[in-house]
This record gives sequence, C-alpha cells and structure tokens, in this order.
Amino acid sequence: MPVPWRYRLLQPIDNIVKWTSAQFIFVFLKLLRLVPFETASRFFESFARWLGPRLKRHQIAMDNLAIAFPEKRLEEREKIANDSWAQMARTMLEYGYLDQVFDLSVEREDSDRIEIKNADQYVKLRNDGLPAILFTGHLANFELLPLVANKFGLKLLSMFRQPNNKYAAKRVAQARNVVSENLVASGEGASFQLMSALQRGDHVGLLVDQKFRRGIMVPFFGKDAPANPLLAKLARRYDCPVHGARTVRLPDGRFRLEITDELELPRDEKGDVDVRGTTELVNRIIEDWVREYPEQWLWIHRRWG
Repeated sequence: MPVPWRYRLLQPIDNIVKWTSAQFIFVFLKLLRLVPFETASRFFESFARWLGPRLKRHQIAMDNLAIAFPEKRLEEREKIANDSWAQMARTMLEYGYLDQVFDLSVEREDSDRIEIKNADQYVKLRNDGLPAILFTGHLANFELLPLVANKFGLKLLSMFRQPNNKYAAKRVAQARNVVSENLVASGEGASFQLMSALQRGDHVGLLVDQKFRRGIMVPFFGKDAPANPLLAKLARRYDCPVHGARTVRLPDGRFRLEITDELELPRDEKGDVDVRGTTELVNRIIEDWVREYPEQWLWIHRRWG
C-alpha cells in the first residue's frame, strides 16, 4: 500500500523532533550524574510534581483513579496522581544510575538498597528444572526484577514495550542491558520467542497490566478491561508454574522485591488451565498490589479504554 504523501512530507520533521527531544533528555540525565543521586532525585521528583498536573496525561490518570477509587475524595486522588508522577520521575532517573545504585553481588542476598522477600522461591525455580512464567505490573521500578532473577542464576526472557521514540528506545535498551541481556520487545514474533524459551525449559517474564485491544474482557477494579490472555495460554500449553513478582518502593531510596509462591491456576473440566479464569486471577493480583500502593502504579494510560 503506497505511503500517503503527507506522511512522506512530515516524517523527516517528526524524526528531527524525536531525535532532538531524545538528545535533550540524554544530555540532561548525563548532567544530573554530576550531582549525588539523592539530590538529583529530589529535584526530579519536585519538577515532576510541578509538570505532571499540567500535562494532558494527568487527566487520563485522574479518570483512571475515579474508576479505581470512586470512594476517595478528589483531593485524595489528586495526591495519588501527583505521587505517581514523582515515582515515575524517580524511576526514569534511576536508568542513569543503575550501575551505581543497584548493586546485587552474588555473595549477598540483599544489597544496601534492595531486600528480597520469599527468596527461596527463586532458588526453587532455578533448581527444579522446569520452565516457569513470572508476571508483574508497572509498579515502582519493575525493571529491577530481571536483575534479581539474574542474581539467583535464573535465565529469564523478559518481554518489554519499546518507547515510541525510536531514538530513546535505543538508549533505554542499553540501560536495560545493564540489568538483563535476555530481553524481547513486544510485538510480532515475541510470543514465539517466549514459547521457544519455555520449550527449552527456561523462564519468561511478562508485564500483564496493559490494555490489550484484542484481548478478553476481565474485571479490574470492578469494571471490565481488555486484558492479554497470553500468560494463560502459555501456562495452558506448557502446564508450567506461574509466579507473581513485584517491586515495592520503600523510604530512603530502598526497594523490596517480592515473589509469590506458585499460584494454583483455575482449570476446566478436562484438567487444563482455564484461560479466562487464569487471566482474571492474574488481574486480581495486580489489582490487590495497586490497591496497596496506588501511588506506585502507572496511571497515565487508559487501562479501561
């Protein structure tokens, strides 16, 4: 299909804008590294609290919060949204400091900034010889989960969504490689890579809290939302263990990383994993996590359509 002439005309301009904005961000982050991490974090968070409410995305966050927490007063939802902007800013900043801030050596179970809860499950996954699926959501700095898996010797193939800005995507990929080299971008062919990993007996990581237009409708905060059934389909096909994992941001720049015990998945009358029931279960777990720390979730995307 021929490309419209308007697109051909505007594409170079769009590329210039994206390249310029990406370079500005990278130079800014590089300059921030000249000051101590916590000082930069306080500045970045304060700036995000000022800028965030002035962006169009803030209204999306407020709409989502009204759906999720209709019982809360407007002032309470505003505070959650503002805290979420600050948390996103800190997470972005941490990309530039991963090598300095999040050191997990193989000799220690915890680092100065990261504590691990239910660590024996990582050991079990590493030693049982079975494929497994780990899922998480956009909570706190979820990028730390592959780091912990790697610390325990887990070969974890993680699927992530690339930024829309292709120039920023390249730098983000480089930063993510500090945490894990086993990454696969979401999109065409990604599910086949995950299937191949499970077929080999490896482990895969999935983000499961995004809107998926071609998915199935499941309850999320009391309202149906389109969810991706990929995790449930993989679990049904390979009948493998499934665990939830999340990052919780703590005071003083610290984190707690948690992994659940193996989930008991719903099954149909034939004993196979039930796709809808499993997708609903996973979304209930994500909802419980968000309810516990609502300011640490990413509210700026229209989860319900």
